[in-house]
Amino acid sequence: MDTLISSICLFGFVVIGIFVLFARTVIVVQQYERLVVFRLGKALPARKSLIAGSGPGLVILIPFIDRARRVDLREQVREVPHQTAITKDNAAISIDFIWYFQVIDPAASVLNVNNFEASAAGIATTTLRAVIGSITLDEALSERERINLLLRTRLDEVTERWGVKVTNVEIREIVPPREIQDAMNKQMSAERIRRAVVTESQGQREAAINVAEGEKQAAILRAEGEKQSAILRAQGEREAQILRAEGYARALESIFGVAQTIDKNTMTLQYFETLKSMGQGASTKYIFPMEFTSLLQSFAERNE
Repeated sequence: MDTLISSICLFGFVVIGIFVLFARTVIVVQQYERLVVFRLGKALPARKSLIAGSGPGLVILIPFIDRARRVDLREQVREVPHQTAITKDNAAISIDFIWYFQVIDPAASVLNVNNFEASAAGIATTTLRAVIGSITLDEALSERERINLLLRTRLDEVTERWGVKVTNVEIREIVPPREIQDAMNKQMSAERIRRAVVTESQGQREAAINVAEGEKQAAILRAEGEKQSAILRAQGEREAQILRAEGYARALESIFGVAQTIDKNTMTLQYFETLKSMGQGASTKYIFPMEFTSLLQSFAERNE
């Protein structure tokens, strides 16, 4: 009985060992992965075959001879926590960013550096301090795109020999010192007040312009009305004068027509009547026209 149990246990250990050995020698490599295979400590070149290939697909390793390292080829992102950096004008700011990278050479990422992620994070920190130290605080707060470009360029120059491509760098937050934040808040408040005053003055200016424009239009309309009124009055007076002149002319024509029918005796008598009216006045001087003698002579001749 004991021999049977021992045989079963031995068989079980053998099966487990075969399974473990199979699991370690037969590897399924995903589409986004590659293997770096070491055979007796020497890295094998990538080749498309089942025996110690780099993938993707099924890869078979030689037991106890081959050793493999998986490398992920997908683009990945890492966060660099808040770091204190000194700007060119000696302002201490706290800054953090994230960086994106992708392995483009799996063998170089394994052979040239022990842990490229930790190494790249250290390089990113020192590069950040170097970049911030070359610019002023105002530039650091207003030119994030420039800082991102500088960081990405310098990181990419370092990680290129590791077979890693830095695809993007994004600064997430820049925290200036408390006193600078207070000064910035005061500056922002002053700027808002200035904009409000400018906006108000522009509104008053536009309102004054509108009022003046309205008064101008009203004055123009009043002047136009007065002009039209004066023209109409002048036209009315002109027509009235024409009508009066026409009335005088017609009256004179009537008088002249009647005067044509009056004889000389009647005119002489009328003349005497006028002299009589003049003589009844209080005046002590009498003026006789030169025609008076000729009138008397003609009157005497008619009476004879």
